[in-house]
Amino acid sequence: MLRLVYVVTVSLPFVVYYICKAKYIERRGESFSEERRYRMARRCISIMMHNGRIRTESHGQELLPKEGGYIMYANHQGKYDTLGIMISHPKPCTIVMDAYRSKLPIADSFIDLVQGSRLDKSDMKNQMRTILKISEEVKGGRRYIVFPEGGYDHNHNDLQEFKAGAFKCAVRARAPIVPVALVDSYKPFGLNSLRRVRTQVHFLAPIYYEEYAGMKTAEIAELVKARIAATVERQVKGGAS
Repeated sequence: MLRLVYVVTVSLPFVVYYICKAKYIERRGESFSEERRYRMARRCISIMMHNGRIRTESHGQELLPKEGGYIMYANHQGKYDTLGIMISHPKPCTIVMDAYRSKLPIADSFIDLVQGSRLDKSDMKNQMRTILKISEEVKGGRRYIVFPEGGYDHNHNDLQEFKAGAFKCAVRARAPIVPVALVDSYKPFGLNSLRRVRTQVHFLAPIYYEEYAGMKTAEIAELVKARIAATVERQVKGGAS
């Protein structure tokens, strides 16, 4: 949390500028392409990383599907997770975020900038509408980040239960599922320190619809979790050796 406060304070002029610009873009709507919005979002992330002394190593970009939409499912460690994935993902992508958290300062403007989706966990009808919306957008070529664990408190490099419901949008869209393994992503905003930190983002081989067709969402959740867990465990053990 100390680093988050420090980064926001040091970056305050940029934060104010980009929040105002994000609101301007939101008012202009279709005048700004997804690519232009994404470039701006990544510029914001780069500034925060520089000021926060954060370095992210990324691997597996060559495995990402070359065409069409897909959904990235990642383990959840903290507030930096989305930033680490986006700075590592060259093509525009967006995020599904808890409706309550998405209304917090900065997050609200950011989710609007990247045209993300808000999921109200207390409203079943809203959840279904959101799933249908994401499915249609992915069919149309958009790329989403989803955290099937839900919360991230004290997760660190340990994986929690992957919620089967999180995979309904991929099944409906018949879209490729890209497992994403995050390592040490909790450190930037979870440790009470300003020392340099390094995180890792690993894009794993996509799971195409032909591979998971006929599987229950609970089975898909376990398959994705197992692949992410194996990568995280390998990297953590390698770093400790």
